[in-house]
Formats: sequence, C-alpha cells, structure tokens
Amino acid sequence: MSITATELKMNLGKYLLLAESEDVYITKNGKVVAKLTNPNADRVEIAKSLVGIIPADITPEQAREERLGRV
Repeated sequence: MSITATELKMNLGKYLLLAESEDVYITKNGKVVAKLTNPNADRVEIAKSLVGIIPADITPEQAREERLGRV
C-alpha cells in the first residue's frame, strides 16, 4: 500500500496496525521516501517455511541431538 506523508500524519495509528500485515510505502511529492513494515515479518515467513521439515516419526529432542551432532 502507498500513502502520502500527510495521510500518515493524520492517521498514524491506522497505518501502524496495517503495517503488522503488509508493507506501507510513504510518499512525498510523488516519490517513495520510507517504508513502514513489521520487523517480525521475516521471522514469521521463516517459521512457515520450516513446517514439515522434521519428520513426524522423530521427537524434537531427537532432531535437536541430530542437529548438534552435525555441528
């Protein structure tokens, strides 16, 4: 989503909430000058990508031991 700096000033709370779920690009004089984003978004995407990597027949403790054994 793209908004003007003036719009951001007038509705900061609204855009802070919106930034939790999507990036908000702030423009000034028609040019993008900043991006409001969720700092944890990358962590969420990484966690989602890991779902299903550990086989169902192994316990988390066994997976940890295996991982530490390879280091």
